[in-house]
Amino acid sequence: MTMLDVVVTSTRMLTPTVRELTLSARSGRLPAFSSGSHIQLCLRTGQRELRNAYSLVGEPGETSDKRNWRIAVRLSDASRGGSAFVHAGIEPGMTLRVTPPVNLFALHATAHRHVLIAGGIGITPMVSHVAELTRRRADFELHYAFRAGASDAYADELRARLGARYRGYDSAIERFDALRTLAAQPLGTHAYVCGPQSLIDAVRDAAGKLGWHAHRVHREAFVAPAPGRPFTATLARSGHCIDVAADQSLLEALESAGVAIPNLCRGGVCGQCATPHLSGEIEHRDQFLSDHERHTHLMPCVSRARGATLSLDL
Repeated sequence: MTMLDVVVTSTRMLTPTVRELTLSARSGRLPAFSSGSHIQLCLRTGQRELRNAYSLVGEPGETSDKRNWRIAVRLSDASRGGSAFVHAGIEPGMTLRVTPPVNLFALHATAHRHVLIAGGIGITPMVSHVAELTRRRADFELHYAFRAGASDAYADELRARLGARYRGYDSAIERFDALRTLAAQPLGTHAYVCGPQSLIDAVRDAAGKLGWHAHRVHREAFVAPAPGRPFTATLARSGHCIDVAADQSLLEALESAGVAIPNLCRGGVCGQCATPHLSGEIEHRDQFLSDHERHTHLMPCVSRARGATLSLDL
């Protein structure tokens, strides 16, 4: 996978748990990006390399010679080292390695209206969507659920920028109502949701109850692979055995062993890393494969063995 070297030019705390990094090219210029794009940030913590996906925040398509990228990272209570390192181990002047931008959460080209729905750190891709939709003079509104003073990154600037098109929901005062929000939308509206799985499920369920076609609901969720039992993966073609730690994804273990697996989201939604398996019971955690496809494939970015071993057709 192509990698880019970037320099941390500045950092700032947006909330007590959300830190923003501004990145610039070590040499030349950073490529432009479209709204909804993300990059993978490569971090070495101890003997292990982590690759975490983060949405790009800011003005998409900006062409200045001084183009910068911004990402915002929430400190996870169950951090495997990635978010903790971003908060405590990265300082201005450091060089980091990242992937070029990829967009799996683009705005729908023919939507008549756009409803952006974010929860907590899920606001990050919406910031660039807001910028792009404003540039287009498109019909849109933003709904943002958060905990005031904790997970309300960018709330003040979005409220000031959008006025009546902004609706904030402090969880201590008011809950976001997905059914009521979608029911008020005209035909031709597309919804975009990013945040915790409970919010994504609520929006999808509400859309289903209202008879929305599934293609009108777009979702994105960057989550670290949940831990599980350690296991061993056998590569059937080479006979190599790879140990997968309890707090490590199968994809990370394969990469550490030098096995290249195509991937984009690292969260079980894009389908790029689908890998054929031959034996062993699988704990499927993805949101992409059909029940039929799961008989022969797994998504190593999130899924793992239920038992002590599994065999991959690699």
